[in-house]
Amino acid sequence: MHSGSRGLGESILRAHVRGHGDKPLEASAHEARHDLGRHDGAVAWARENRRIIGARFLQAIRAEDERVLDLCYNSVIVRGARGDQFLHRKGAAPADRGVVVIPGSRGAHSYLVKPTELASGTELAGFSLAHGAGRRWKRSDCKGRLTKFTAEQLERTALGSRVICTDRALLFEEAPQAYKDVDGVIDDLCNAGLATKVAKLTPVLTFKTARSRREEA
Repeated sequence: MHSGSRGLGESILRAHVRGHGDKPLEASAHEARHDLGRHDGAVAWARENRRIIGARFLQAIRAEDERVLDLCYNSVIVRGARGDQFLHRKGAAPADRGVVVIPGSRGAHSYLVKPTELASGTELAGFSLAHGAGRRWKRSDCKGRLTKFTAEQLERTALGSRVICTDRALLFEEAPQAYKDVDGVIDDLCNAGLATKVAKLTPVLTFKTARSRREEA
């Protein structure tokens, strides 16, 4: 499950900007504690959102599950004995919470990796790892770069996996070609001594959006 609190998170940011502009806040100020409280609420909302999506998907395919991994890669973590240190992960997976899934695109492999002590116990990498392959192209550039492909062609990947996405714009925006080589990202992490490979995962089905009942009618 890959879902966060994009709309809610942006509303929190906009409220802060309206009230304070780009001025920093003292860590001990009431306004700072209020903003961090709203941040924590958005993170909790995103966690619950993933749980609900997973439960609905499993119900649809009549399967059971056990959740073993749930990580957030956009967050602010309060650290330090006095609570005056902050770790801001923006597109970075935590390296201090055990194994991490680093996904490629929908047409590439993903990896389960174990952070090393160098990543999890020192400040060298900010106690963090890459959260995914990362984009090569901006979303707005994808359609123009992929003119030789039809939507039907993008519903199958080079690995033989299936893509369900009736949002045509999203289908092109998240095409495998728009992402970096995940194997190179993993090799860089391992060569830097930050992670070790545990498992290589192959996508079977990527689900984004389906037709609504109204459209089907």
